[in-house]
Amino acid sequence: MQNKNETQTQTLSVLVENTAGVLSQVTRLFTRKGYNIESLAVGVTNDPNVSRITIILKGTDKMTTLLESQLAKLLPVISVRRLTDTDAIYREFFLIKVKAETRDARDEIIQIANIFRASIVDMSKNTLMLQISGDASKADAIMKLLSEFGIMEMARTGMIALERGENTIYDLSKSGAEFESGKTLG
Repeated sequence: MQNKNETQTQTLSVLVENTAGVLSQVTRLFTRKGYNIESLAVGVTNDPNVSRITIILKGTDKMTTLLESQLAKLLPVISVRRLTDTDAIYREFFLIKVKAETRDARDEIIQIANIFRASIVDMSKNTLMLQISGDASKADAIMKLLSEFGIMEMARTGMIALERGENTIYDLSKSGAEFESGKTLG
């Protein structure tokens, strides 16, 4: 059993109205409380009027519960849900540019890419760029192998997550009845 005062990685999935300034309001809440966001990913949902914000933070259960309730009070927030490793699927997208100065190096990098189901998206005389999606452990493993060749640049999207099975973030929305029929605010 976990200690409620133990700091651990927490994931919050937040549905918000897709309007200017919403992300600023959400992140300002974390700033005011002195909490650091480890990863932040934002994108529109299947409804262009609604965006999903996935926030990864390190904190206690008590602190995360407080943040959940304060986020839910913000006007543009539709729903807040805490996700766990067992109830959600997590993915992150990476672009990695690596040195490939010899034919042998290129061949070896291509083999590594195949093993990790990465795609080669750009190639020059001395570099290869790979795209890969997966969880953090997959990224760590491929970066460790590619570091031997020299990683020149890397860009990450931040973690995104969706709850497994039939449950959705809409189940806990402020106006759940509107979402059950597929309608949104507006």
